[in-house]
Amino acid sequence: MKPAAPIVITAGDPAGIGPEIVAKLFRDHAEEMRGCFVVGDTDVLRRAAACLGTPSLPLVVLDSVADAWTAPPRCLPVLPVVQARGVVSWGQISAEAGRQAADAVVWAARAALRGEVAALVTAPLHKESLSAAGVAFPGHTELLQAEAAAHVGCSLGAMPVRMMLANEELRTVLVSIHMSLRRALDAVTFDNVHETLRISHESLSRLLGRAPRLAVAGLNPHAGEGGLFGDEEIDTITPAIEAARAAGVEAFGPFPPDTVFMRARALHGKPEGFDAVVAMYHDQGLIPVKYLGIEDGVNVTLGLPMVRTSPDHGTAFDIAGTGRADASSLLAAVRTARKLVG
Repeated sequence: MKPAAPIVITAGDPAGIGPEIVAKLFRDHAEEMRGCFVVGDTDVLRRAAACLGTPSLPLVVLDSVADAWTAPPRCLPVLPVVQARGVVSWGQISAEAGRQAADAVVWAARAALRGEVAALVTAPLHKESLSAAGVAFPGHTELLQAEAAAHVGCSLGAMPVRMMLANEELRTVLVSIHMSLRRALDAVTFDNVHETLRISHESLSRLLGRAPRLAVAGLNPHAGEGGLFGDEEIDTITPAIEAARAAGVEAFGPFPPDTVFMRARALHGKPEGFDAVVAMYHDQGLIPVKYLGIEDGVNVTLGLPMVRTSPDHGTAFDIAGTGRADASSLLAAVRTARKLVG
């Protein structure tokens, strides 16, 4: 059965690999891409399809979201809600590229929040181009959080979201996302850790159909070694875990951050294993997942009143326009979105 609404894919930064990996999905995985469509500039997407070489991929311009279900196979169905104001060169940071990427995300987010699309899958954008365009948010997660908060009429603080990166072997959820390491250390508070555990529990319960088991990474080497290398584990992280457990969350730790990811991977799928690791800051959680291979990794935004997934890689300016970019992670993001709305 087809879902109640199509899945929208944003084209990403037009100077990066986003448009061409989107085109690759529709060319190489036509059956799986039924009921999906792209938002972006038509000329940008034609250029991306052309860089793939043969066989050619025709572009079909949609008049409405509903037309995604009637688009012929092996074509690139585009709803032209984004209009270019100038040519964007491959591999170049520019305000125009950032504006196009942001306009696509904002349109898609609002469509998802209104229920016009079942899920949102975002191709990579470039944070410097986003900033050059004057966008007030550093990335997808924060921009989507702001759109969701505006939609429901609440403050940003009342719409807490978390980033989860996942592949077939490991899931990690982050307490803080895009900020300097100095600020990230200050973000390790009781409230932030406790909120991360709550959001992880609620979101993964829906995904797995059962309560997840969550491992919590410490902040300091050896998880502080009883206060020898820092007291955040004693004063902040452990009390947050205990409060979460009292509310029914199966959270364990804090564990030494240099071994918890290996432990979670080794026990993946076993009853005594963990369904996700809660990491204290961006790189602590993302390096282990990306080291296992970015081709199958998926970024999922937890806590939003809509489904949003994305590949776990960036714009890859160095190979943009060559047709060599691997679309595997984007395909995994589409599959995950289907699972979340199914």
